[in-house]
Amino acid sequence: MAYLRRFSPDTHPEVDDVQLDVYLDRLNKVRQITRLSLNEEKITDSGRTVDDVVEIFNRVNSGGTKLSKGDLALASLCARRPEARQELRKNLDRWNQLGYGFSLDWLLRNVTAVATGRSVFNALGKVTPEEFERALWSAASHIDTFLDAVSTRLGLDHAQVLMAPASLHVASRLLELNGGRFDNDAHRDRVLYWYVHAALWGRYTGSAETALQQDYEAAARGGVDALIKNLERTRGGKLTIRPDDFTGANRGARFYPLLYTLTRACGARDLSSGLELRAENLGQQAALDIHRLFPNEELRKAGYERGHIQHLANFCILPANTVDLLKKRAPADYLAEVERDQPGVLESQWIPVDPKLWRVENYLEFLQARRELVTAAAQKFLESLLSGAAPSKNLKPIRVRDESENPAVARLRAAVEELVDRGFVRPKFEVEVTDPRTRRELVVADALWPEGLQPGIGDPVVLIHDSNDGDLTRLTVLGYQVFTSLDELVAYANRGSETIEELPETDYADPEPVEAVVAVAAADITAEFTKTVNEAIARAVSETGYRPGQFRRMVAEMGAVATARKLLATKQLSEGFSTLWEFERLDLTVEAAVIDERFAELFTDQERETARFRLEQFGFRG
Repeated sequence: MAYLRRFSPDTHPEVDDVQLDVYLDRLNKVRQITRLSLNEEKITDSGRTVDDVVEIFNRVNSGGTKLSKGDLALASLCARRPEARQELRKNLDRWNQLGYGFSLDWLLRNVTAVATGRSVFNALGKVTPEEFERALWSAASHIDTFLDAVSTRLGLDHAQVLMAPASLHVASRLLELNGGRFDNDAHRDRVLYWYVHAALWGRYTGSAETALQQDYEAAARGGVDALIKNLERTRGGKLTIRPDDFTGANRGARFYPLLYTLTRACGARDLSSGLELRAENLGQQAALDIHRLFPNEELRKAGYERGHIQHLANFCILPANTVDLLKKRAPADYLAEVERDQPGVLESQWIPVDPKLWRVENYLEFLQARRELVTAAAQKFLESLLSGAAPSKNLKPIRVRDESENPAVARLRAAVEELVDRGFVRPKFEVEVTDPRTRRELVVADALWPEGLQPGIGDPVVLIHDSNDGDLTRLTVLGYQVFTSLDELVAYANRGSETIEELPETDYADPEPVEAVVAVAAADITAEFTKTVNEAIARAVSETGYRPGQFRRMVAEMGAVATARKLLATKQLSEGFSTLWEFERLDLTVEAAVIDERFAELFTDQERETARFRLEQFGFRG
């Protein structure tokens, strides 16, 4: 590196020794690139499946973009038919313009079902380019046929209310086996009966490929009747909706589309005009929206929990202008007027007519009564689909008020767009997260990143603005990073990428900052300790790469306080403590949380002294 002598202080006095060291260090790093030894390992085993290859690729490429099974299958297909991707995109664009948010993987799986009757992508390996072209054309046609039935019969005409998109793979396979059509109106309605129940009971959550394959085979064996039998077996022999099933906390809940369907298909009427909620009655410019029968503010003042406030049984689908008219009025006032001036309208919306239930102090009884009314209507409607006795209606699409008009939603979307611009992936909004083992709903996430903020890097991420709305403990056990604050999520994203500048906190404050402050002030100290411990886990993963799996499971099973006490009672230091000491991050240990003065009353003096002694032994003083 003799050429560096040109920068010597003798010839260039403006370059001092410090600058020269900087230049030398940079040039040495550049020079080291030529000495890198890159390992190349070829996998030649022809017996590898698509799943195997994707798994190998993602393990080797753990620091980059994650490859999906569909990506590899499509790459193989495009090698034989280069225009395949463009043909798929053309159909996706057409559906997306109609308000459906289908993905490339989703459509490719649908084509695989039509072409092969298999649920795995490696089945496409035996499909010729000509067969793929025919299958894509058929799949697109079957999807159009099914969407038309779902829209005109159930009123599910946009992405927010379209139930279980994975069910459309089975519907396409069924139509392919049936010549691309329904036998008659009764046959169509039986398929819709199966579709609604498949969605309600999470048929394709968890091990979706297994359930899909079972249903492809059932469709080939016995058509829609066999599909219904498959579902009945998973539900104890009978498909019945009960009042306790009708739960959820926002329009992302599994049962929300059912309420929307009942409103559209069963003659629900406007509380203001008394007219049935049909496109012909509302006009082209009208939009539907969710009306809270009991206003949120009134319920908060009365001390009800958010899970009760946002309960589906408090939702009523009405024209947006009626929602604006009634949203701040007490139900005891306006429901009495509706009952007096529009006889039968309350019944059409499954609203209890007992005036005692319209008072805020009887709100929980109101929820129970309305759940029973809605459940009875749902059961009756679904049974009419099954029997072929459902009333014949041709529902036309009705616009739904854009959620971005809600300031809280607008703030969340703005923050997401900022993150997307900085290289993170776009999440799913108001989406249900279920337990893969039990298929139980764990939470309806305000935003969900199922593959992590950057695919292949980090854990799946859930944002939910109220910790009371879901089973956060189970989510943590399943490996989700759970955030109850938008600011915390943004900070987590910033810590995970050195190239991302910190976003201004004031731009993306939580949707209801005043309520959040009140909630924290009134929070149980045990819950606050649990939150602190879970935040430390998240920071350990994002800032050091250490994943405290055993500790995370202990917290989920025993609770954070009991876990801390158990660890303090043992003489041997935990693996987590030792690992975090190696990373010089003892501030993320449970011992550091224990000595926090906020939680002094949770632990004995001896426990706090043990925690402090351990930390001081290794140079940490808090």
